[in-house]
Amino acid sequence: MNPMKILLAAALVAGLGACATRAPRADVAPILRDPEALSAARAAQATREAWLRGQADWSFAGRVAISQAGKGGNGRLDWRQQGDRYTVSLSAPVTRQSWRLIGDAGGARLEGLDGGPREGADADELLREATGWDIPVRHLADWARALAAPEPGQPPIEPVFGAGGQVLELRQSGWRIAYGEWQALDGAVPAMPRRLDAERGQARVRLIVDQWQFDAP
Repeated sequence: MNPMKILLAAALVAGLGACATRAPRADVAPILRDPEALSAARAAQATREAWLRGQADWSFAGRVAISQAGKGGNGRLDWRQQGDRYTVSLSAPVTRQSWRLIGDAGGARLEGLDGGPREGADADELLREATGWDIPVRHLADWARALAAPEPGQPPIEPVFGAGGQVLELRQSGWRIAYGEWQALDGAVPAMPRRLDAERGQARVRLIVDQWQFDAP
């Protein structure tokens, strides 16, 4: 690992609180299997997805825990989406260090690193080069909302639904995304995930959302 990776990883491990990794786990919901209830869950998810896809500007704030082969850290995460453009801020409360990733379909820029910002065409690869961690940035905006990321030319991905009719699990691009908690409906806003756990190989990402915000008209 190069010096920049070591410095960034060490800062996160030493400086970020353990709030995300110590969050209580909810009981795993049973899988929905009844044909009639499953059909209703699919229809509700389609309605939910249509509403969410119609919101160009939205954000969430929460806590994230990232690990790779047993090493990683935790911190505050703020995600702001404006159309195709996203701004992701990660902060370490103890050390007061922060990093910001800004990107869109054309590429990404990572700020807050020693030696100055870095840019790249692929946000996932940019973070992997800078930190050594496998973080699915390109898909996380969809997965955080319990939506499968669009993949042109590929068949639609069927979620696994829990007994309550909400998405229990998604599998995409080699990742398994499990949803452990949900926030209730709030007016026009559909139910939104509160906690998700994504894993692929030795990579783990846990996200706990404290607040969702939609700039709906």
